Amino acid sequence: MLDLGPQAREVKALVDGVRDDQLAAPTPCETYSVRELLGHLYGLSQAFTDAAAKNLGAGTDQDPGASLPQLPDDWRSRLPVQLDELAAAWRSESAWEGETQAGGVTLPGELAGLVALNELVLHGWDLARATGQDYRGDPGSLRASIGMLSESQSAEERGSMFGPVVQVPDDSSLLERAVALGGRRPDWRPETR
Repeated sequence: MLDLGPQAREVKALVDGVRDDQLAAPTPCETYSVRELLGHLYGLSQAFTDAAAKNLGAGTDQDPGASLPQLPDDWRSRLPVQLDELAAAWRSESAWEGETQAGGVTLPGELAGLVALNELVLHGWDLARATGQDYRGDPGSLRASIGMLSESQSAEERGSMFGPVVQVPDDSSLLERAVALGGRRPDWRPETR
């Protein structure tokens, strides 16, 4: 079992650092502004919490790419709580067992937990880059993401979830490697969009 707690805390710190005047700013996710990226984090934190509890329904059946995510008015108070709940839900051994559903896809619990962690890693980096915040990522989470992303190298395996792998030097950091495997340019800045 992986612990999503350290990475969830990293993302919570970033959420706290988002200013209102940054909500319309671009992100490394081409179709998302900061507002929509936060909306995606809001939705995925709830969906993967439900997936861990095997509470399958509307929240786990929705394709996250079907429409742009909406950010509720109470996101500043609610999103940090949801990130804590997400981490807590995946501390249960039963979350990692059997099958569950997220994003309308049925998958093994073990893979769903890894996907949830990877979402926090990559979208944490996206949020940090878009808002000019420091981000290191939890080393254990970065290694888990690299392992998962390294296994899905073909375009077919990667599907529409990730862009093409970006080549980085062999001596790149764990964070740079994870980001590049997630189809992002590690040198991305809002002005290089």
